[in-house]
Amino acid sequence: MNWLIRDYRESDLAAVVHLIDTTAELGQESVFSLAECIGALTSRQPAVVAVHQGVPIGAALATVAGERAWVMRIAISSAWRGRGLASALLVELERRLIAARVGRIAYVLPEEELLGEGLLNAGYTRQPAVAYFEKVEPLHGPAANLLEDLGGRFLPSDLWTRVAGMEAEKDLIERRVVLPLAEPERAARHGVRPPRAVALFGPPGTGKTTFARAVAARLGWPFVELLPSRLADEGNLAAALRSAFARIAELERVLVFIDEVEEIAPVRADAVQPGGMHGVTNELLKLIPGFREGDERLLVCATNSVRSLDPAFLRPGRFDYLIPIGTPDAAARAAIWSRFTDGRPDVEVPVLVAASELFTPADIEHAARIAAQSAFERDLETIGGDPLDRRDPGAGTEDYLTAISACRPTVTTEMIEQFGADITAHARV
Repeated sequence: MNWLIRDYRESDLAAVVHLIDTTAELGQESVFSLAECIGALTSRQPAVVAVHQGVPIGAALATVAGERAWVMRIAISSAWRGRGLASALLVELERRLIAARVGRIAYVLPEEELLGEGLLNAGYTRQPAVAYFEKVEPLHGPAANLLEDLGGRFLPSDLWTRVAGMEAEKDLIERRVVLPLAEPERAARHGVRPPRAVALFGPPGTGKTTFARAVAARLGWPFVELLPSRLADEGNLAAALRSAFARIAELERVLVFIDEVEEIAPVRADAVQPGGMHGVTNELLKLIPGFREGDERLLVCATNSVRSLDPAFLRPGRFDYLIPIGTPDAAARAAIWSRFTDGRPDVEVPVLVAASELFTPADIEHAARIAAQSAFERDLETIGGDPLDRRDPGAGTEDYLTAISACRPTVTTEMIEQFGADITAHARV
């Protein structure tokens, strides 16, 4: 990605108007006139701009009327078409519209359709028809307030496509979890019951939270994360869990995520200790069957130590699948590195893959950030210097290798061995 998408600024007006005006004949038409677009921009209607090296290369703007928004125009410089910029602009524009409590997002495009010969003979003149697209954003009013109270939110719709690497895990989750929930009628015809609860287990930093968030985005469901530490702050953890699940039950559809679930569902000791976790685990065991009764609900729990969880918590009937999420293999690391290096031809991705054998996606992201920061600081040092001494912007292979050597992998070989044993003992896919 070679662009930055940000909110529209008043200083962008001339550049954005030029984009709209010069792209009208390039398949980027709109039923809204240039004057209407200018009016929306000057009245501070929602709009975003994509810039490359400080120059606007794309824009998306809308106008809001009550709970409905109309996407007025997505304009992209001809040199940047076909690179995914239109989708990126629309996602960012939608994010701002949802934050403004818009309930329906509409897009009207011109679409040439020939009228019948009889109408032409009757004196009608052929005009462009319109193609009307509408997207309904759920949860407004009391439901939106409830979601906000729970700390929930809708996530960007492109999160699923942005999951780089980990294709085997992504494919498994797509087939087992996402598709039965996205196509319930088709699944029912084959006797497939959509999952209601799944557990993701594996070493820390391997992307369990990322997958949970991506599934919510893929389904278009609100994402609510229950944090054990925050629930514990309410004093009685079991009561806090019960209260949270009761409020969640008021939502029509939802993905509930509990990370580090071993904190509230550990293996129960034989002797019940006053104030211990035995009662909390029992409470959660009682709550899950009720949660499973909803058709459009999914509970996703994540743990770094599946062996620490109470066996009754993991049995079939409570959790449909126990899915292992491991460290990325060489192909996955190559995909992740390619994403963070933005496909630069001067970066030797195979070299980075070989140097980051035990790295998790989080480790790779951290190393990429260090390398980018190093290149940024080097660029700052050349300001005012000889232009011939300046290097091309962006980190190079050596920057990334230096960053890799400075990072300590989250996962150890011992963790990998334990993970392999856990797959044999617990995985259910």
